[in-house]
Amino acid sequence: MKKITTIGLDIAKNVFQLHGIDENGEVVLRKSVRRRQVITFFSNLSACLCKAVPASTKE
Repeated sequence: MKKITTIGLDIAKNVFQLHGIDENGEVVLRKSVRRRQVITFFSNLSACLCKAVPASTKE
């Protein structure tokens, strides 16, 4: 897998969506993780820029 330089984390109640891109802006990761898996995922990832965004809510 190519090196992830930036990762977007779509924060939800139980399942988070992860989107990673490399230094060329190409998508190299699309993954869903449960809340309990987030720490493990990031602990195994090389240092990168991370942006967390809240999931949209229905009202």
